Amino acid sequence: MNRLANETSPYLLQHAHNPVDWYAWGPEALQKAKEENKPILVSIGYSACHWCHVMERESFEKADIAEVMNQHFVCIKVDREERPDVDAIYMESVQAMGVHGGWPLNVFLMPDARPFYGVTYVPPRNWVNLLDSVRNAFEQHFDQLDESADGFARHLNMSVTEQYYLKDEAPAFTQEALDEMVAGLKKSFDAEKGGPRKAPKFPMPSIYGFLLRYHHLTKAEDILRHIKHTLNRMALGGIYDQLGGGFARYSVDDEWFAPHFEKMLYDNGQLLTLYAEAYSLTNSDLYRKTVYQTIDFVRRELTSEEGGFYSALDADSEGEEGKFYTWTTPELRELLGDDYPWFAEFYAITDSGNWEHGRNILHRTEEDPEFATGWGMTTEQFTQKLETAHRSLMAVRETRIRPGLDDKILCSWNGLMLKGLVTAYRVFGETSFLELAEANARFLRTRLTDRETGRLWHSYKAGRATLTAYLEDYAAVIDGYLALYQATFAEEWLIEADRLARYTLDHFWDGEDRLFFFTDETGEALIARRKEVFDNVIPASNSMMAHNLYTLSLLLDRPDYTERLDAMMGRVQHLLAQNADYLTHWAALYALRVQPTAEIAIVGPEAQAIRQQVDEAGFHPNKVLAGTKTESALPLLEQRTPINGQTAIYVCYNRTCQLPVTEVEKAIASLEA
Repeated sequence: MNRLANETSPYLLQHAHNPVDWYAWGPEALQKAKEENKPILVSIGYSACHWCHVMERESFEKADIAEVMNQHFVCIKVDREERPDVDAIYMESVQAMGVHGGWPLNVFLMPDARPFYGVTYVPPRNWVNLLDSVRNAFEQHFDQLDESADGFARHLNMSVTEQYYLKDEAPAFTQEALDEMVAGLKKSFDAEKGGPRKAPKFPMPSIYGFLLRYHHLTKAEDILRHIKHTLNRMALGGIYDQLGGGFARYSVDDEWFAPHFEKMLYDNGQLLTLYAEAYSLTNSDLYRKTVYQTIDFVRRELTSEEGGFYSALDADSEGEEGKFYTWTTPELRELLGDDYPWFAEFYAITDSGNWEHGRNILHRTEEDPEFATGWGMTTEQFTQKLETAHRSLMAVRETRIRPGLDDKILCSWNGLMLKGLVTAYRVFGETSFLELAEANARFLRTRLTDRETGRLWHSYKAGRATLTAYLEDYAAVIDGYLALYQATFAEEWLIEADRLARYTLDHFWDGEDRLFFFTDETGEALIARRKEVFDNVIPASNSMMAHNLYTLSLLLDRPDYTERLDAMMGRVQHLLAQNADYLTHWAALYALRVQPTAEIAIVGPEAQAIRQQVDEAGFHPNKVLAGTKTESALPLLEQRTPINGQTAIYVCYNRTCQLPVTEVEKAIASLEA
């Protein structure tokens, strides 16, 4: 066993038996490289990464290859999910080298950690040749490598203002600018298969969250068609676990059919929010089932006894990708008996298998009612038969060797799931969703919040919290707490969200760029201190913080938050105008600010019941809610009173309130007007 045996990261522990003399990222390895004047090899991946496992089997488990690595390099293994700061720096450097990024990410550094070359997956023979080439270059052309590394280091240390030509501008929130953003985004729409016109296809929740808000503002039918078509294809496709619920990370094809089978907490948390919001607009039974089934999956397979959520399930089991989730046709015939014919048609099963090695991925193209009619069944009859078949297959699936579980608990990803659960509760009123969310919020506050300093921790495993939290942790947890306050009116969550926001302003804010750094000023100093600006599968931590500051400014009447927020929006304004495709979470906030946001105060004995009626009255994203049964010092609630003992609803815009009403219908009418 090597040094990684002392780590808690499941990904690092997977490599603990390699003959490679791996170090975890830290001062011991970095000091060794300087003292011995050796190049550093940083290999970055994560536990559910299929090609990371392949490269390990082909290269890192081979003694002859490990001997070359050990003799000539200081080898460092990094879990990108534990150390997103390290991953971001070296991913950006590799992309600056003209290499398409991905994992495993293998980057060669000078002894002082400056990068000079990088690759992703490499077959074993090519890997050995590359090791020899790098070793020779380091020994014979050190000055050239040093000059190259110096150039990449300068690039990494450029401010985002310099890198992207940002300016101090006053943000101008106009419908015309918003229309142009959507016009650019529409060029990538796949009208036939949904999503973007490319393969592989990733669920990108922030894109459809933005489009939902744009549709709410404009009622554009073509946008709604694209949202529904994409969400339908995803929920019906193989990327969604039709038996057990939950989404895989992406589909390798352009039809949402063949997934890369790992399931990530961050995807499923965001997709809960997206599908719940889409249901509130469409009342689609498919979206309702998707939300309920996904939450069942999270509760069953990703929830710790303490209330935290685990990170991921592997794509592989028994050394084979997707084996746990797929079926041979003979298996299905034997298990289903007389029900096989309709089941096979419903899930597109073929005699020879619809995927690799004679196996079938369950996927479909029709929703339940249409299919039931074609087979002469009522929807209720078909639903009952389908549930019976699912139970039979799930019972068999549970006897299989399970994919590996990454049981570290990440603060940021838990915040995303917390937001998803709370959103689902607000839309469907299902109390079990709220109970799961509240247990998670208590876990975050007790296990991932330092009692002495009030700071967050990034990771939790085996009863121990580690690693100074990143901006993504604060941003996601604040967002989750703000949602939880608006669902429960328990002021402790609003107070905690505000406290964490003030911490980020004190320890992450950059007054020159007018944006937040990704790392805490008290955290480990790396060769560069970067900022996240562009939204990806997970929105940029800066765009999440912009949303948080906006909500807090409205709930707490904090003009200083509005000032910071406007500075941030002004900075990215021209980037949004140029290409909103990679800034869709920013664009979602832009869409909300084209019109004033409704500030709704609910005061009286039935405050919670009225809140539920407001939340279940359709899709109204451009609102914040505050409420109390008695009295409160919160700005939106202060000096607000019931009407003749009845719970009153105050709808306000820009701190100016309309006359209070007691009927939810009247309040909703004023929102829609």
